[in-house]
Amino acid sequence: MARRTKIIATIGPASDDEATLRRMVQAGMDVARIGLAHGTLDEQIEKFRRVRSVAADLGRHVGILVDLPGPKIRCAGFPEGGIELVEDEYLSLRPGTSASTGSVVEVDYESLLQDVQVGDRLAFGDGNTVIMVEDKQPDELKVRVVHGGHLQGRPGLHIPSDRLRITAPTDDDLRLTDAFVELGTDMIALSFVRSAHDLRRLGIEPAPRGPLLVAKIETRAAIDNLEGIIAASGAVMVARGDLGTECDIEELPHLQKHIIEECIALGRPAITATQMLESMVHAPIPTRAEASDIANAVFDGTSAVMLSGETAIGRDPVNAVTTMARITERADDKFDYDLWSRNIRTIRRRSGIDPEGQRTTDALTTAAGRVATDLGAAAVLCLSASGFTVRSVARFRPQVPILGMTYSERTAAQLSLSWGTLPLIFHERGTPAENVHEAIEAARSVGAVRSGDLVVVVSGQSGAGHATDTLRAVRVP
Repeated sequence: MARRTKIIATIGPASDDEATLRRMVQAGMDVARIGLAHGTLDEQIEKFRRVRSVAADLGRHVGILVDLPGPKIRCAGFPEGGIELVEDEYLSLRPGTSASTGSVVEVDYESLLQDVQVGDRLAFGDGNTVIMVEDKQPDELKVRVVHGGHLQGRPGLHIPSDRLRITAPTDDDLRLTDAFVELGTDMIALSFVRSAHDLRRLGIEPAPRGPLLVAKIETRAAIDNLEGIIAASGAVMVARGDLGTECDIEELPHLQKHIIEECIALGRPAITATQMLESMVHAPIPTRAEASDIANAVFDGTSAVMLSGETAIGRDPVNAVTTMARITERADDKFDYDLWSRNIRTIRRRSGIDPEGQRTTDALTTAAGRVATDLGAAAVLCLSASGFTVRSVARFRPQVPILGMTYSERTAAQLSLSWGTLPLIFHERGTPAENVHEAIEAARSVGAVRSGDLVVVVSGQSGAGHATDTLRAVRVP
């Protein structure tokens, strides 16, 4: 079975040249992530245009996900080479932006002394270096190192989200959103989401007129408001770094499963992120635990897995993508498709679905996979202007390929994130029958189906909003 789980790769200094980007796409990169927390706007726009150019040259629909910085709290810069924090040593934290040393760390957050309390655990960077607040003085916090580590550059400082006064999106997020919406980005990820209201504050049009909005789940508040956040988003990212700091570490695997399952059940792609192949920043092969982690994310039902530092600053970004593709393809082959479909149907039945619209879509899209399997169909062709029908079919994880047939280039790029989906462009015609014929011809022209194949075609014909209401089996002429 060909790989069904999608791969997102972060573009950074190690991977932003055209030759490397080309090889990453050929190795299996479905979506390019551009993190906006570092670098200038001009530099990020140049990356954006370079990805677009490479994808066009290769004739591939490679989605672009721009990841907004969010209300990130950072330390002032450490000396060149960084410093080492040792367990049980003490240091001071102060508001400031000038410089940090081994004894005094300045933090770019004016409300540090008001929001942080004695007994709070704070974490630097990726969460491996942890400190505990032992004393609070008028101009500084006295902290003890609980878990030591190396700090360099301007690492982030994680403060429990329920303590913070800052909210998302920030003014900088809004400015960057405007810039990349104008460029036509396919997806935008919002950090530090705590409620559906945070997503609405971005003020962008719903996909596909606007970018697909990805909500990053990384706070306890987001878990508490998960259903509303999923409903207001176009996709969800399980951001395990900050989420693992906010929650007890033993709770994280169960939260991951819960978030993914609820997200897919509601027809939204789910992304699993953070430290998936972390060792490959430096090593040529992953650890056994990393390989198991990726496979388990696939078994959890994730739509996509994401590479961060592995491709942004790693020693061999192409090898990281290739390795991810091999592991996910093998896991896809062993995925329990029947059990997953039954579980999703159970979740859908207990949710408050619209009896006139969503219930019809649920019945038709789950039937599409069963009919395709029973008939030995070559593919499920989903005709969709917005991508809604494609994502609805993908929820149930059919065992045959999903062809996302659309006449919209924006929708095709957004479907690069959808599990098991090959986005294809066809030219819309006047009648439903003509559209089916045109879609089949477009699929045949690229070798996705062949003459004599049986295909299952799913589409919406009623015109009454989002509803998938037509299912047919067609022999490819």
